[in-house]
Formats: sequence, structure tokens, C-alpha cells
Amino acid sequence: MHDSAEPSDGHLMQAYAHGDARAFETLYDRHALPVWRFVLRSVQQPELADELVQDVWLTVVREAARYEARARFRTWLFTLAHHRVVDHWRRHRPHASLDASTEDGASLADTLAAESGFGPERRLDSREQAQALLDALAALPPLQREAFLLQAEGGLSVAEIAATTGVSAETAKSRLRYARTRLRETLEAFA
Repeated sequence: MHDSAEPSDGHLMQAYAHGDARAFETLYDRHALPVWRFVLRSVQQPELADELVQDVWLTVVREAARYEARARFRTWLFTLAHHRVVDHWRRHRPHASLDASTEDGASLADTLAAESGFGPERRLDSREQAQALLDALAALPPLQREAFLLQAEGGLSVAEIAATTGVSAETAKSRLRYARTRLRETLEAFA
């Protein structure tokens, strides 16, 4: 390994367990946004997503000394996130709306729309596409949505999704296939 090569997540966790706070910062910088997006799209409430993701990172901190690289760090991290979401849904029934406003008054679709550098018509099209995607994701059966988000947001392989959710690889693959098919059919108008 060259000195200029990026350290692996496993090496960073070991370094953090031995007191290197910068190693944790690097892990956080690498994975915070995908984990947050996975949780947000699972619970559909930004404030709740923030709370659950904070719990995920607190678990990383607590478990650093005991962490063993049995799987990729990313898989372990998304497994933690998956468990936080499942625990939340066990305690609460879903009642969020995709139209619910964030603290700044924007809807979830607004946060996905194109940047303001585009003209008004393009921003409107982008917002409509973002809302259609959110609606299509929300319409997926929960297990298909979860598998899709673990791959899309977490970058997990089929085997890692299976390990994270506790199902066989064939089941994980089927959930992904059905999710993609439904999303493709639902979003055909925007193709």
C-alpha cells in the first residue's frame, strides 16, 4: 500500500478505537450523507432521520473498541441504520407525508430538485421528477423499498443486503428486481 492511498474503513475504525479522532472524522465524512439519505427515505421525516442517524453514529463510537471486520464497514454501518429504522417502526406506526415541510418550509421533493442554476422551467421539471421518484419510492412495499435504498444509498451488494436484512441472497435479489420493475413502470412518463 502506498503512502498516498486512502486508508480502508477497517483501518480507520482500528485507528479510531486506538484514539485517533481524525479517523472517525474521515469515516463520518465518507458515510454520513448516504446513511442519512437511507434513513430519511425510510422514515420520511428529516428530524426523525437526524435523531436515528445520530443513534447510529453513537453506536459506532460505543462499539469502536469491539469492532471486528467480519464484513465491510459500510455493510456494518448500514446494518446499524437498518436496525434503528426497524426499531423505530416497531415503536411507531407510519404517519409521515411526502408533502410534510422541513424546518425551512421545503418539502422533501424540494430537497431533491435541481439546483437554482437552472431556469424556472427546468427547476419545475426537476421538482416534478423528484416528487415522482419520492412518490414511487413511498409506493413500494416496505421490504422492496428497503432493499432498493440499501443498494442505492448504501452501495451494498445483494449479499450485503441479504446479510443486513437477515434474508437469503435470492430473496434480496428478488426484492431488488421487483422494486426496480415497479419504479421503472411508475417513472416511465419521465423517461
